[in-house]
Amino acid sequence: MESREQMEQLTELPDPFVFADGSWVKTPRDWARRRKEILDLVVGLEYGGLPPSGAGVDAQLLHNHKPGEFEGGSYVQFRLVLKNQPAFHFRLDLAIPPGEGPFPVILNGDGCYRFVTPRIVADVLRRRMILAQFSRVEIAPDIYKPDRDTGLYPVYPESTFGAVSAWAWGYHRCVDALVTMKDVDASRIAVVGHSRGGKAVLLAGATDERIAVTAPNASGCGGAGSFYCRGRGCERIADLIKVVPYWFGPRLREYAGREEQLPFDQHFLKALVAPRALISTEGLDDLWANPIGTRRTHEAAGEVYRFLDAPGSIAISYRPGDHDHNWDDWQVFLDFAQWQFGQAKPTRDFNINPYPAAKPAFTWRAPAP
Repeated sequence: MESREQMEQLTELPDPFVFADGSWVKTPRDWARRRKEILDLVVGLEYGGLPPSGAGVDAQLLHNHKPGEFEGGSYVQFRLVLKNQPAFHFRLDLAIPPGEGPFPVILNGDGCYRFVTPRIVADVLRRRMILAQFSRVEIAPDIYKPDRDTGLYPVYPESTFGAVSAWAWGYHRCVDALVTMKDVDASRIAVVGHSRGGKAVLLAGATDERIAVTAPNASGCGGAGSFYCRGRGCERIADLIKVVPYWFGPRLREYAGREEQLPFDQHFLKALVAPRALISTEGLDDLWANPIGTRRTHEAAGEVYRFLDAPGSIAISYRPGDHDHNWDDWQVFLDFAQWQFGQAKPTRDFNINPYPAAKPAFTWRAPAP
C-alpha cells in the first residue's frame, strides 16, 4: 500500500469557486455562471472544443430481432444519420428487456472493444435496463495517426476538436436518438466507457445535461485523473502528446512538462457534471491511470457536489487489479446507477478511501450556504 500512496503534487488544486475576475461564487445561481466559464475554459483548451450538435439525427431501423431471441429480450439495430450531413452515419445497437417500458438506458461507446460480455448483457437486462452500444471509432478513428480525413473530421474540416471530443459527441447523438424512443426513459440515461472511452464519457457527461449518470472507468490523464497530483508511474500530458496527440485539442501540448500552469485540473470537468450523478471506477494496480490522483480530483469535485446539496451523487470505487473493465467494475456501476435511478437501495459503500495516509490536495472549501 505504501507504493500505491506515493504521489507527487505540483501545487494545490485550483479553487473552482473563484471567477475569472477574482470574485467568489456565493450562491447556486452564481455557480450557474461560473459553470459556463469552466465549460468554455476546459473544453476549449483541453479538448479543442466540441463538434457542432447540428440538426440532430434520424434513427433508421436496420434490424429487429423478435422478443425472446436475445437473453429473453429483443435486439434492435439502428443507423443514426446526421440530418444536416446525411453522408455521415453510424450504428447504434439496443438490447431491450422483455415487458413494458419505458426503461433506463446504459449507453456504452466501447463497441470497438469486447468488454461487454454476454454475462454483462444478461445482467443489464435482468436489472430491467436497456443496453445501448455504439463504436466510437466510427465517429473518429483511433489508429495512432493525426490524419483528419475520415470519420467526423471531413464533416467539419475547419474544426480543432480532438478524438475525445468527437467520441463524446457520439454519445450526445446517441442520446438525441434515445430520447425519442418509446422504450426509453429519457430521464434515466447513464453513459459508461473504459480508458480512452472513459475520457470521452466524462467529457460527454460534463457537456450534456440530459445524461443522468456518468461513469468513466480507468480514464486516467485527460479523464478523471489529476494533472497536478501524480501517482507513481502515471501517464502525463507529455506521454499523450508523444503518442496520441490527436485525442486532444492543439493547445494542450503547451502544458506538457508544466502542468502546474494549467488554470484547472480535472475536478473542474467533474464539477460540470454536478449535481447529476458521477461515479469513477478504478483499479488499485492500474498506476498508469493514476488511481490516487483520481481520488484527489474526486475529493475536490465533491466540494461542488456538497455546495449544490448533492453529496450522495458523486462516488468512486476501487478494486484490486490493473487496467481492465471487468465484471466487478460493471457491478459497482450498475448498482450505483440503479440507486440513482431509484430502482434499488445501495448495499455497498461507494466511497471507501484506499489512500488514508495521502495528504489533502487543497485547503479551500465550498462556500458556506
